Amino acid sequence: MKITKLVILFNYQKIVLGLIVSVLLFVLSFWINSGSAVLLLRILSGLIILNIIASLAASYVLYDQSDLYELKNLKGVVDFKKIENAILVHASFDPLSKGLEEKYPNLNLTVCDIFGNRHEHEKGIETSKKVFPPNPKEIKIVPSQLPFEDQSQDVILAITALHEILDHEQRVLFFKEAKRVLKNDGLIIVSEQFRDVTNFIFFNIGAFHFLSQKQWKKAISSAGLSVISNQKITPFANMLLVK
Repeated sequence: MKITKLVILFNYQKIVLGLIVSVLLFVLSFWINSGSAVLLLRILSGLIILNIIASLAASYVLYDQSDLYELKNLKGVVDFKKIENAILVHASFDPLSKGLEEKYPNLNLTVCDIFGNRHEHEKGIETSKKVFPPNPKEIKIVPSQLPFEDQSQDVILAITALHEILDHEQRVLFFKEAKRVLKNDGLIIVSEQFRDVTNFIFFNIGAFHFLSQKQWKKAISSAGLSVISNQKITPFANMLLVK
């Protein structure tokens, strides 16, 4: 529940607003004489409550019950005990680097926070940093200029982070930079929610926060890279393996 609680903290204003609107619609239904209008208002009231519950349940499944931050589904794909250098990209929220460093003490992991992302100034970010303190070796990066030498990295991990690069051209530049710094047999691992039917059902307009699968493939292919594998982590998120 640790991350789900943070999701509630980040979205509490929207949740409270939804509850208020739902109550107002339900109360208003008692002041209207039209049977069809009463039914409509009560259905809308119920749907708002249902959507809040569904989105929180989906968040729990995605963030606290899935393999999203465990990376167990990379077994047989990446052996962190054997690789030398890796980059972890996040967007001011890092629940992963501490565990990776503890599990693989010989891994040279560089933790990168995307400079200027939308989460930097959110009210809940300070609380989230108390739960998951920033890595002391973390650096800020501009996605279009990665501060690494050519062909120096074995793996680039980007877990629910790259959708914060809002401009398509900037995403293309990031992938071009990733291609430059990766070794010939290097791998980019991108885990993201897609703007798809499932996420619209559970997260409603919140799904607009994400990119469609088509947008990801366009940015990746424009950088001269290819998606070699597209794995479902949960019904709400996919892991793309890119070379």
